[in-house]
Amino acid sequence: MWSLLDDEGSFPSEAQGAQPEPGMASVLPLFGSPEDDGIMGWQERALCAQTDPEAFFPEKGGSTREAKKVCQGCEVRSECLEYALENDERFGIWGGLSERERRKLKRRVV
Repeated sequence: MWSLLDDEGSFPSEAQGAQPEPGMASVLPLFGSPEDDGIMGWQERALCAQTDPEAFFPEKGGSTREAKKVCQGCEVRSECLEYALENDERFGIWGGLSERERRKLKRRVV
């Protein structure tokens, strides 16, 4: 088993009064920051990645209510919608909007 502590039971940076290098953060983010997660990194933070994908791709005439409810509380909703608009996604709920709603939005913008 590995340990973050040194032989004396403290973090190596704390040992014998060691100071972090100037300009260096004393604590690194565990999973990286949003700026470091690449072009599609927002998908890993999306709430839909933790729920049933079938809700986001309902059958024709099926309800979109459940998917839109998930989107309401999602921190990456705007990135998701932007991706769908830029990539002309024709199916599913993206950024809280159905394909029909995204088409309307595009028409209003153009």
